[in-house]
Amino acid sequence: MNILKLLDKLSDDKFFTTETSRLETLTNISAFGKKAAVAAIPLGLGALMTTPAKAETVDAAKGGPLFKTVLTDALQLALVLEYLENEYYATGLGSGTLIPTADRPVFMQIAKHESAHVNFLKSTLTSLGVTPGAKPNFDFTAGGSFAPFSDYNQFLILAQAFEDTGVRAYKGQAGNVMSNKAVLQAALQIHSVEARHASQVRRMRANKGWIELANGGNMPAATNPVYAGEDNINQAGFNTSTAFGAAAGSAAYDEILSGSDAQAIASLFIV
Repeated sequence: MNILKLLDKLSDDKFFTTETSRLETLTNISAFGKKAAVAAIPLGLGALMTTPAKAETVDAAKGGPLFKTVLTDALQLALVLEYLENEYYATGLGSGTLIPTADRPVFMQIAKHESAHVNFLKSTLTSLGVTPGAKPNFDFTAGGSFAPFSDYNQFLILAQAFEDTGVRAYKGQAGNVMSNKAVLQAALQIHSVEARHASQVRRMRANKGWIELANGGNMPAATNPVYAGEDNINQAGFNTSTAFGAAAGSAAYDEILSGSDAQAIASLFIV
């Protein structure tokens, strides 16, 4: 499935209704995402792409070459997401009067954070004896479907989608970096900052700072994979909707995003 056909399908609201399950949605979006990832992301990411979702968390006691691969692949994935956010905000800030004067300080600060995250991840991979992946070529229009650098509303929409993706993706990789306590601590520190970014951008769009059910909040259907699964109300056998209802129950626990799902979403914006 090429990107034009995929994006055409993404524009059909039925693609993301109850007629299509979460697994089917991600299978379809990954049909392009995995092909694009192999062709456009020169990072390998072998363990994350070939390992079943249940193996996202690896027993730290096992160690060995495979464990190191899982650790570094998780860092490479994080680097792709940080590259994406870093370039997105730099381009937005450089797009003349796109960002209103009152909002520029917010995105200037977020841009500094993303740049720091890129530098940290590259330095960490190098310290582990691994060459950091090169920055991909990004197409933030996703083949002409968006115009984020000429329409501020669309800029905010994609900013929210990227930040919400990053929050879930970092959480999804926690188990894969736990063998290195220093890396785990830094990843958790980045994760909390990304969550603050997401909350800030969501409020700039007049949304709640948190996610209720699988509703991103006044977002186009093409961003639904970012929020797929967020309507989960069962945590460790406990029904979180019992006391306060499904919306509050789901919002109280943010869901993870697997490596392959995060990569599929990012790949939509990679040439």
